[in-house]
Amino acid sequence: MTGSSSLPPGWYPAPELRGQLRWWDGNSWGDFRQPQTSPRGARGRPSLRPGAAVYNWAIWLVALMPLANVFLELVWKPTLSYRTLVSGSQQIRMLELNSVFTPVYFLMLVMGLLSYVLCLGFAYVDWKKLGSEGVVRPFNWAWAFLAPAVYVIGRSVVVRKVARPRGLAPVWAVIATAAIAVVVVGIKMAEMLPSGSNPIST
Repeated sequence: MTGSSSLPPGWYPAPELRGQLRWWDGNSWGDFRQPQTSPRGARGRPSLRPGAAVYNWAIWLVALMPLANVFLELVWKPTLSYRTLVSGSQQIRMLELNSVFTPVYFLMLVMGLLSYVLCLGFAYVDWKKLGSEGVVRPFNWAWAFLAPAVYVIGRSVVVRKVARPRGLAPVWAVIATAAIAVVVVGIKMAEMLPSGSNPIST
């Protein structure tokens, strides 16, 4: 492709054979070819060349970043205090909500915001990397504004279509992270609620 070194990597009509697509790496022709009429991915996306990198450090950070807050939840040890309410013939101990507002609690709030902002940046990097690997119209990184998991799922669906059977590993990482978070939150709730809600008969 003489004089076309400015073209981004991707599949282009092979100059030496009509009806064939050939991989252009941005500088020279690769050895990978496919028929121009071969089955294509969704909305005309061609399949990726063999060995194309569909995973990178950025997408793993998007998928696993919530684990940072899970770790903080594990070390969060609030000193709980209660107040007693009298209701008829019963005394009910109620948890004082301000007793959970420890420094670690506020650190979790800050870390949650920071991880969200970082995930936006990592999603953008991943989106650019997918484009450089030849993914046509990769799932737009801006979906991460809605939720990082939305971007992970959307990009994985697109990658799966053009690089089958690869592409879904980040989705499983998101599911595992969510499951761990649910377990940790459940444990924390179990530690806090029973002693604060038991009625005490008079």
